[in-house]
Amino acid sequence: MRILVMGGTWFLGRAVVNGALARGWEVTTFTRGRSGVPVAGAVAVHGDREQPSDLTALAAHGPWDAVVDTSASELAPRTVLDGAKVLAPQAQRYVYISTVSAYRGWPDEPLSVESEVLDGPPDADADYGRLPPDWTGPDYYYGRQKAGAERAVLAAFADRASVLRPGVILGPGEYVGRLPWWLRRAERGGAILAPGGPARTIQPADVRDVAQFALDQAAESGLQIHNVTAPLGRETWGGFLDACLRTTGSTGRLVWAPDEVLLNAGVQQWTELPLWRTHAGAWAVDSSTAFAAGFRSRPLVETVADTWAWLQQGNLPVPHPRWAEHGIDPAKETSILEKVS
Repeated sequence: MRILVMGGTWFLGRAVVNGALARGWEVTTFTRGRSGVPVAGAVAVHGDREQPSDLTALAAHGPWDAVVDTSASELAPRTVLDGAKVLAPQAQRYVYISTVSAYRGWPDEPLSVESEVLDGPPDADADYGRLPPDWTGPDYYYGRQKAGAERAVLAAFADRASVLRPGVILGPGEYVGRLPWWLRRAERGGAILAPGGPARTIQPADVRDVAQFALDQAAESGLQIHNVTAPLGRETWGGFLDACLRTTGSTGRLVWAPDEVLLNAGVQQWTELPLWRTHAGAWAVDSSTAFAAGFRSRPLVETVADTWAWLQQGNLPVPHPRWAEHGIDPAKETSILEKVS
């Protein structure tokens, strides 16, 4: 197999490249060359996806059996469409990494691949779906952009495409900072504010498992659309946080706070206590079609242990502003702990 990875130096893209090379595939990566270190063994092509001349130059390096697109999270659908059109004659297949945010019902209701996808035309620009500053209702901007990008890929590749919709992806190399924050908090010990209850389920997927499934899809045929999460009901908050304690050798003690206590204290969902969200559908994503197609999801305890080992080796993720968004101020945590202890 000969593949092109759009991205390839960060987190998921890097895992895709490493996985492809381990299979003996030939790999070309396309990045701007501004961050991350190219993976040894891959052909690195530098350019900007928003520059038509750079896309034309990239196409000259083809043909490929497949494109795996891991770097379109902040690109407008129109940019994805322009690139897909240029690459369509040079690639047999396109695997696009989207997100469950593309569904109209996320995170408020359970989801399957049959759930309604948000509006978002394939030629939309970056302003499509933006809301006025005083808007107080749901903000579907990101989801509409991703839904439009999905349609852009399908417009260019039709039934030669796979659209994968992960939820949260964790593992070695994570640049968002969710799992690393919990690991560092566990390491610090003491009374640790834990959200909700230990039996509540969660569904993060390991970056290496998502990468392997994307590569499997690169060798598939026909139109494929899959959610990509850990199985429903297998992982729990209690299991996750216990794994963080055991992995770090912590003597910390989990203190569980009900949702209403956290909400009344103004704790920001998703960020101050990373991964905590009260919405009914946040961790209710049916990925059964992916499992039927060969997706394998390792236990979350392995992801926790391997991420800690990665951090202990002195590794740092590619710098990203989202890292700073995660984690509760120690003084605020102490104030809430005093109410529930």
